[in-house]
Amino acid sequence: MGTSLMLISPPPPTKTPQFTPSIFPLPKTHQTISLPSSRKINTKIRSTRKFGNFLDLKPEYQPEDFDFDLPWHHSSDRSQFDVIIIGAGPAGIRLAEQVSFYGIKVCCVDPNPLSVWPNNYGVWLDEFEGLGLEDCLDKTWPMASIYIDDNNTKYLDRCYGRVSRSKLKEKLVKGCVSNGVRFYKGKVWEIKHHEFESIVVCDNGKELKASLVVDASGFSSRFIDRDDHKLRKRNYGCQIAHGVLVEVDYHPFDLDKMVLMDWRDSHLGNEPYLREGNSKVPTFMYAMPFSSNLIFLEETSLVSRPVLSYMDVKRRMVARLRHLGINVKRVLEDEKCLIPMGGPLPRIPQNVMAFGGNSGVVHPSTGYMIARTMALAPIVAFAINECLGSNRMIRGKHLYANVWNSMWPIERRFVRECYCFGMETLLKLDLNGTRSFFDAFFDLKPYYWQGFMSSKLTLKDFAWLSLSLFGNASNSSKFDIVTKCPVPLAKMTGNIILESIG
Repeated sequence: MGTSLMLISPPPPTKTPQFTPSIFPLPKTHQTISLPSSRKINTKIRSTRKFGNFLDLKPEYQPEDFDFDLPWHHSSDRSQFDVIIIGAGPAGIRLAEQVSFYGIKVCCVDPNPLSVWPNNYGVWLDEFEGLGLEDCLDKTWPMASIYIDDNNTKYLDRCYGRVSRSKLKEKLVKGCVSNGVRFYKGKVWEIKHHEFESIVVCDNGKELKASLVVDASGFSSRFIDRDDHKLRKRNYGCQIAHGVLVEVDYHPFDLDKMVLMDWRDSHLGNEPYLREGNSKVPTFMYAMPFSSNLIFLEETSLVSRPVLSYMDVKRRMVARLRHLGINVKRVLEDEKCLIPMGGPLPRIPQNVMAFGGNSGVVHPSTGYMIARTMALAPIVAFAINECLGSNRMIRGKHLYANVWNSMWPIERRFVRECYCFGMETLLKLDLNGTRSFFDAFFDLKPYYWQGFMSSKLTLKDFAWLSLSLFGNASNSSKFDIVTKCPVPLAKMTGNIILESIG
């Protein structure tokens, strides 16, 4: 959700919706990538001292709202809808597009529906192709590389892409407009529930009514009840990262490969304090090279509990770039990424439907979410139509149960516990253990590692993956598995039992 508020609902549009986002102008050498539309540039180029600390450079591109003409809901309109979706991020807009496709009346409520999405998203190309969204990618790389250490590099024959936030938002919003979705600019303050209807109260006092309310506003939402079992703790892991899109003099990465993980630590040879911390809670570099002097770089803690210090992440990034000889001339964009991972699912079912980051779809072992969210939206929309479509009117408890179970059928809940087991295992590994784990993991048959990263494995698949992983592991990794996995395994078994009786 955006951060700005408007206390009065804006007037309806006076002309036909148009979608003509501009392409952000970059220097000629940088025309391999389109940045989000409608951004301003500070043309003054600054440079750090040779291989020095770039953190004092300010991002030059400041986001501005899109100039789409949206069909606004205003005070004189009838305030009754079939579905109200809170949040106009990727999850909310995608679900609004899919639900409204069936002719269901949808209203999307957000403090600023026209804001630019702040986060960068990377996806496997085949996932977006399967959804018909491959035209929403800025750039693709035919392969991905994994640096296990200085002497071991793996190459993955799977095409990877960077999502264009402007293209994806334009496509999804255009679908919403075509299907009759209405937008309301406001912050949801309260939700009142009756037997067959819910009332959404906005901060300006405006009330909107619907048979179903979907909260797609993110993990920090206060409208989703997570106390599904008193015996289960909210023991989330956290992924934290610092990312920058930068202009550099030079970088050492191949232009036809993105760097999925770089676990090397030779850059910390002269940083004993940082090296000691990294050996216990490691971070890796994730890199998307767009040209010889334009690259997105992100230093990432895959998962930690408690969360790793953001300053530690940035210091390790500075040391890594200095070691690689990367001199940052300009910071075009930067972002801080903090993703809660794992933990219990929301209580299933409940009156408000969660979707996106607050629904448990974040991959507990990798942090990936965007592709799976895009894929789940048609499934959830179909379930909503089965209840609220023109030929049916199933509301109340039966509606909530049907919609929740469409996203979290019992087998998927069991499989998610397996992914959480993977997260708990990673939390117990130091740098050497993590390297050994991924060395064995990416030696698995592509069906298993691809299915794991894309959240597509069944329980049977997961069992075979575990056996194969143990068989491919080094002796030290097998020792780690035997000595460090019993407790996470017991937790996983207990949680599956709780899910099955809940």
